[in-house]
Amino acid sequence: VQLQASGGGLVQAGGSLRLSCAASGRTFSTYIMAWFRQAPGKEREFVAGISRSGGVTHYADSEKGRFTISRDNAKNTMYLQMNSLKPEDTAVYYCAASLADPLRYEYWGQGTQVTVSS
Repeated sequence: VQLQASGGGLVQAGGSLRLSCAASGRTFSTYIMAWFRQAPGKEREFVAGISRSGGVTHYADSEKGRFTISRDNAKNTMYLQMNSLKPEDTAVYYCAASLADPLRYEYWGQGTQVTVSS
């Protein structure tokens, strides 16, 4: 599967952004999907994950209540709605896909930059 993340940009603290991850190739609904992010000088970290059907979601503690992950299997697209953004959310956001293990992702998109100004 090929993944293309988009939707990043510059936003003021307290603002919102919606990221998209478009998938092509093998049937999108066969993949467990997730968003990760990597800030400058820091390791990549998990943000949110979603099951194949979209019925189960999981968030990192710092994102609970502010971010919402979703997917539309008919459109081969995953989303991350980010609200109440903080400067510490500034990072490159990556989408990732896994065939079987939600702790191990084989496929990665190229990343989209999110910058939150204070």
